Amino acid sequence: MSHQNTVFHQLLKPILRQDFERLANQHHHGQKLRSATRWDQFIAMLMSQLSCRQSLRDIQSNLESQQEKLYHLGAKKIARSTLARINEEQPASLYQQLFSNLLKHCENSKIAHKFRFKNPLYSLDASHIDLSLSLCAWGKVHESKASIKLTVGLNHSNTIPEFVALGNGIENDMVQGRPFKFPSGSIVVFDKGYVDYQWFAEMTDRKVSFVTRLRPKTVYQVKSKNKILTCKGILADENIELSSAYAKKRGAPKLLRRIEFYDKDKKRTFEFLTNNFHLAASTIAAIYKDRWKVELFFKAIKQNLKLKAFIGRSRNAILTQIWIALIAYLLVSFAKHLAQEGWTVQRMLRIIQVNLFERKYLKSLFSPDKRVIKQEEPQLRFLL
Repeated sequence: MSHQNTVFHQLLKPILRQDFERLANQHHHGQKLRSATRWDQFIAMLMSQLSCRQSLRDIQSNLESQQEKLYHLGAKKIARSTLARINEEQPASLYQQLFSNLLKHCENSKIAHKFRFKNPLYSLDASHIDLSLSLCAWGKVHESKASIKLTVGLNHSNTIPEFVALGNGIENDMVQGRPFKFPSGSIVVFDKGYVDYQWFAEMTDRKVSFVTRLRPKTVYQVKSKNKILTCKGILADENIELSSAYAKKRGAPKLLRRIEFYDKDKKRTFEFLTNNFHLAASTIAAIYKDRWKVELFFKAIKQNLKLKAFIGRSRNAILTQIWIALIAYLLVSFAKHLAQEGWTVQRMLRIIQVNLFERKYLKSLFSPDKRVIKQEEPQLRFLL
């Protein structure tokens, strides 16, 4: 009988062991590791993410029960005390760099987004990952809350976070979002938390388009008006200049576009601000509506990965767990082409949770043959 690798082993294929060891040597601190390696740590933590293990003891017990299958992963079981110590002491930057390297595989997994234009489309947003204030006082936001802020630039072509940063929960959204260098010609959509006139000018100079909401009481002058289609909910389409003293001080772009849109479903009026003068006003409104994908991304990782309960208390241990969770999301995203049409990463994660150490092909796992379902054994009957 031919050997069949586990689902876990197949998910790990994008990660070359020699590349991992090279990064591990670069991001090593202190004495040489003896009883366990960074690869053992990675396999244990990744397994905990994909199978939703709840504690260090839970991770150790699960690894012990799968010892014969760990051999083919090049790993071995690791004691919970050893795992806790490595999480505390060894830099989380290893997994941050590994995540960045894995993003290079995204070029082969991109597909066209639903819009007709060819420009890359990104959603920029941030979400708080809650921590225990009593255990993680270093992450204090205010008297009753502690958190880390996860900022992502989500690519709409493959729903993969192409830009990621982790910062303090108390920081303004712009602190981590502004350094992202979106490619020239791309379109970035974000909410009112990222309104910064100087940043708008920088993106305009780099030929990056943005779509956001216009803040209330924004001071502007209408320079010209464009034709509108009321049948598509467009109430106004104007070229404006931000005329406040603050906008001029911050070097705001000389000309922007204001679009007023009425949403029939929500029965609300929205005002959008953009530096794109080529796309139709209805397309600008649809782009902002598509920003909901980044909210679904945050929902998927928080519901299906281990980002609510942490197995460490230090900043380094928690950053390690978060970066490995994001790596888990990437690995599942890379396998999405094997899944049936319409399957989301969230659905795939739920399937993997109960099949992680099963010896099955990923394609058969994510694209079950309907003919096999028809040949299932008949339901058991009880003889009375």
